[in-house]
Amino acid sequence: MTVPNLRHLQAFNEVMATGSISAASLRMHLTQSAVTQAIAAIERYFGAALFTRSPYGMRPTPAGTVCAERVERALTQLRDGIQELGGSDVSAGKREQLFRRISGPQLSSLIKLVEFRNFTHAAKATGVSQPTMHRAARTLERTLDATLFEKTSYGVVPTREAEKLSRRAHLAFVEISQARADIDALDGRDSGRTVIGSMPLSRSFLVPNALIRFTREYSEHAVSIMEGTYEHLLGALQSGQADFLIGALRDIRVSGGIVQEHLFDDPLSIVVGAGHPLAKKRKLTATDLASHPWIAPRATSPLKAHFEALFKDMGIEPPQRFIECNSLGAARAFLMGGDHMMLSSTNQVHYELQAGMLVCLPHPAGKVMRKIGLTVRDDWRPTQAQARLLAIVRETADQLAH
Repeated sequence: MTVPNLRHLQAFNEVMATGSISAASLRMHLTQSAVTQAIAAIERYFGAALFTRSPYGMRPTPAGTVCAERVERALTQLRDGIQELGGSDVSAGKREQLFRRISGPQLSSLIKLVEFRNFTHAAKATGVSQPTMHRAARTLERTLDATLFEKTSYGVVPTREAEKLSRRAHLAFVEISQARADIDALDGRDSGRTVIGSMPLSRSFLVPNALIRFTREYSEHAVSIMEGTYEHLLGALQSGQADFLIGALRDIRVSGGIVQEHLFDDPLSIVVGAGHPLAKKRKLTATDLASHPWIAPRATSPLKAHFEALFKDMGIEPPQRFIECNSLGAARAFLMGGDHMMLSSTNQVHYELQAGMLVCLPHPAGKVMRKIGLTVRDDWRPTQAQARLLAIVRETADQLAH
């Protein structure tokens, strides 16, 4: 997506607030013709008429109305980012001066530099020359009078301040992208994109089944599934690189600005290969647990606590040697090729059970559950298509619960 001119967005915002080209020009210290040209450019950018002109002023069209909230949220993100850089020392007036001096391409360069942490790689990914990337980044740094990059033994890398501003800029650009999708939806067109941060359970069953339904209704809406550790996915969510996460719920107190929604309780069982010596056993003993190698969840996974409790409740110590793995693909190979055992969600190995590749044995402690749900930013506003996708995810999860 191309980056809009920030001054044009501000002009649109001022015309929305005042209902007048002349009033907006006074507030922005621009000529009326400059504001008129800015509105025309923004309408071309979004591909829709955003105002109707009349002797009584500028009235927003339906497209202008849906666009207005997104633009306001985008500009607020950028202003908040500038405020964070300067702290309480930056007055509202100074913040506006700085805001009017930065550009979309500069912020785009910053986002790529924070993502790749390398000028050469960021330039290649953006399709510009390294000098151009370097010039945009340094100009932004001088404009804001902030240290956004520092020299280290690994080269020039972005600072924490750069990372904070990059996050704000990315969230702002996401709002603009969603504004375009909202406008297209008014004309009955599918557009937009959703990135789902998908943890192990959701990757194997919940998300694929929900997306099969969703793509029948919204064939033109792009969906990307992002994989990784919870920490990686949470960072992507907070920066706007992911729209929502699906998987095991965590302690919400450790992450500000995050809302979790419980979808269903997921039963846990002991998973083994179909040819495992214990595959036909219905009640596992402490000796059974201690006699075979294990595949253990990562230390930071909520499943790790269940894994340790499994052995503690049986009166034995957890195994000290195990294969730590959160990848079902890798775990499947160990389970089918040897005598390994794994504590897992029954739903996570749904298709392997159907194919007769794996077997689920009852948990020795009986009915043991973990909570599965959605995680979103508390200020996220989904588009029409995204709201429908969430509804289908909830419906699919409800089927799993029953």
